[in-house]
Amino acid sequence: MTTETILFAFGLTFIAGLSTGIGSLMSFFSKNFSPRFLSISLGFSAGVMIYVSLVEIFSKAKASLTTSLGEKTGYWITITAFFGGILLIALIDRLIPSFENPHELKNINKEGYKENEKNLDNSGKLYRMGIFSALAIAIHNFPEGLATFMAALSDPTLGVSITIAIAIHNIPEGIAVSVPIYYATKSKTKAFWLSLLSGFAEPVGALIGFFILRSIFNDITMGVVFASVAGIMVYISLDELLPTAEEYGEHHIAIGGLVFGMLVMAISLVLFS
Repeated sequence: MTTETILFAFGLTFIAGLSTGIGSLMSFFSKNFSPRFLSISLGFSAGVMIYVSLVEIFSKAKASLTTSLGEKTGYWITITAFFGGILLIALIDRLIPSFENPHELKNINKEGYKENEKNLDNSGKLYRMGIFSALAIAIHNFPEGLATFMAALSDPTLGVSITIAIAIHNIPEGIAVSVPIYYATKSKTKAFWLSLLSGFAEPVGALIGFFILRSIFNDITMGVVFASVAGIMVYISLDELLPTAEEYGEHHIAIGGLVFGMLVMAISLVLFS
């Protein structure tokens, strides 16, 4: 594992984190917010993450663990780690709600700001909502940062694909943080920076994961982490991305994006393997 590889992997997590700021800017400066486009994008992101998790990352984890521990034991540990990852992110999701509300975000445009502002008579409540949204999203982003980082360490091409998928996923999170804070403070600057800071949990998660695992990094720990990451990404896709995609658009639009994301990921794995 070279220094260049580590820096590249960390750079990808940094890019994924920055996309929360993109979501914030979109909500401020776009004249028309397109729910259908975002629905397709979120479905696409879910397709990429589900396909790569079940076809590529899970397989890499299984190969690493069965080589080190034997076929049956390695397979059982792979399965255990996979569902352990799902359990971990489900507990985080249970304890730290995401505060995202797609029904409110559908109306994000210049007219929507004026229309919704009439109903916002408690700026303190809105500000707290925005701050808690930022904290919740930051905590959710920790395992995502680790997932991106570990994937990029193993396979840079795979890391780029996952970065794109997570970046798309982070855009509506940036909107969810920035909009209530903007309504409460009337400050686009404050809303933007708090939204951006919530995304920096991605590279922080990567750093913490790397320093914790670095001293014990071997084929077994890599396999366990990879299987856990696959579980985390599948859960995020099924619990957050697809439901939100359907909230923004129609069922078949979200599923179309999902299938297209799987297709693109499948082709890219063949072309760059």
